[in-house]
Amino acid sequence: MTQKGNAWWKDKAVYQIYPRSFCDSNGDGIGDIPGITSKLDYLKDLGIGIMWLSPVYCSPNDDNGYDISNYRDIQKEFGTLKDMKKLISEAKKRDIRIIMDLVINHTSDEHPWFTESRKSTGNPYRDYYIWRKGKRNHKHSSDALQNQKPPNNWSSFFTGPAWHYDTLTDEFYLHLFSRKQPDLNYNNPKVLAEIKEILKFWLDLGISGFRCDVINVIYKSSLKDGKKRLALTGREHYVSQDGCHTILKELKRDVFSAYDCFTVGETVLVDTAMAHDLCSSERGELDMVFSFEHMDTDHINNKWFKTKFKPGKFIKVITKWQSCLDWNANYLENHDQIRSVSRFGNDTKYHDVSAKMLAVLLLTLRGTPFIYQGEEIGMTNAYFSDLSEIKDVESHYVNELAKKMHFPPSIRWKMIQKSSRDNARTPMQWNTQEHAGFSPKGKSEPWIRVNSNFRTINVENQSKNKDSILSFYKCLLSLRSGKKSILKGSFFALPGPKDVFCYEREFEDERCIILINFSQKTKKLTNVIQSHIKNGTILCSNYNHTDISCFVTLNPYEAVIIETSQGDKS
Repeated sequence: MTQKGNAWWKDKAVYQIYPRSFCDSNGDGIGDIPGITSKLDYLKDLGIGIMWLSPVYCSPNDDNGYDISNYRDIQKEFGTLKDMKKLISEAKKRDIRIIMDLVINHTSDEHPWFTESRKSTGNPYRDYYIWRKGKRNHKHSSDALQNQKPPNNWSSFFTGPAWHYDTLTDEFYLHLFSRKQPDLNYNNPKVLAEIKEILKFWLDLGISGFRCDVINVIYKSSLKDGKKRLALTGREHYVSQDGCHTILKELKRDVFSAYDCFTVGETVLVDTAMAHDLCSSERGELDMVFSFEHMDTDHINNKWFKTKFKPGKFIKVITKWQSCLDWNANYLENHDQIRSVSRFGNDTKYHDVSAKMLAVLLLTLRGTPFIYQGEEIGMTNAYFSDLSEIKDVESHYVNELAKKMHFPPSIRWKMIQKSSRDNARTPMQWNTQEHAGFSPKGKSEPWIRVNSNFRTINVENQSKNKDSILSFYKCLLSLRSGKKSILKGSFFALPGPKDVFCYEREFEDERCIILINFSQKTKKLTNVIQSHIKNGTILCSNYNHTDISCFVTLNPYEAVIIETSQGDKS
């Protein structure tokens, strides 16, 4: 079966699982594949059709699995290849497809390709990575490293130079991320040939596609110095280069087109035009892309310098992407982003209602929705107490850089506490038992601290409550699958009050109006909106409103879906 004309991924909702933090079946404190298998009925009941697994491949875990040492086997702490095959089989029985993370910009420095590559400049695997001689310093020193500078001025996504010096061969290798994540060299055709075989291995096992990690930076068109920037110097030489498009087209042609699968790309530093080039159907590259512009609306320059959330800016960006791309990969949080209810909602006074408000946004935009584990119960940021609780390698890199820049300890900690990826990586909160039900009672402590609010925010409690966030997600997912206007319809933004997102979704004779108040204030609807909805029917409200006749204001964080007739459109 080929993919052409079979866009089943448009009809389903995706649930992202961060395996280390989802469900620990054996009590070692680390989530695993058997634990995921044990929760398949939960996902089926929720209304999930696709499961995205963050990396479960063999890895030294410098970056929690995004540094891969063997692409064809499972990390022992997660289980075995047999466990993975069982997960695929059991998911299929429940009509749940699985996509995996595809991490091919870099490998681990413990991957056999790299360990061979290090041995000598003439090693057959040397050209699998990007090695270069350094630039000589003017002052002589007995220390070889002191005698030279990196080959260019590029900076890493994880701060600091993007090159690491290796004494064994007196050369530097490129790493756009951690120094233990050396970048692969796609100017060597053997590398792409290896990747094709890895893809076929997993697709033949029954995988239905891939989330492609930082996929638009895999090709480096030049190693010249970059324009100096506050962050990511050198990016003009590797972001969405022509060579990247060529590689993606080749993968689609030679691999993906032969399978009933889809690809979604994590694409950094792209605008709508660049995203269109990556995922428009006529180009034959990716099926969808994750953009970051809406995630950039609450900080200055980078995520570590947070600013006050401004709904108007956020709404404007989402409207632009909805209008410019035919189909979006919609998300509000994931393993790299802090919890959305703590970021775009209110995780104290309006916790439940703002979490439901965000659910309405996520599940009524045009595109495929991606729900991150725990989002469906309104899991919040972790509010760690000190750096010793932080496991994220990126956070520690940033702390060291800020220290060298003489940032006071209190400022450094505030940056990390607000923005660390660990906020989204705390264990899934299943119940009120020890470790939130993530690990068996009395067994090992979880690999990272459980959020202290697990006794009030957990699956067990919400499963018993028809007005819970979890129940609301179930209703919304069911509504999405049954309403063509929401599932397939066009998107059109409507003028609304400040901080209120108003838009319509329309398909053939079906039409829905969605109203979302992002503020803590009551908002009066404009006359235009009132005229649009006056004869409508409320399909869903996070305040349980049912009567449209007196609907002229929105409560704090209120979200409502209203079905209207074509005749109401003015």
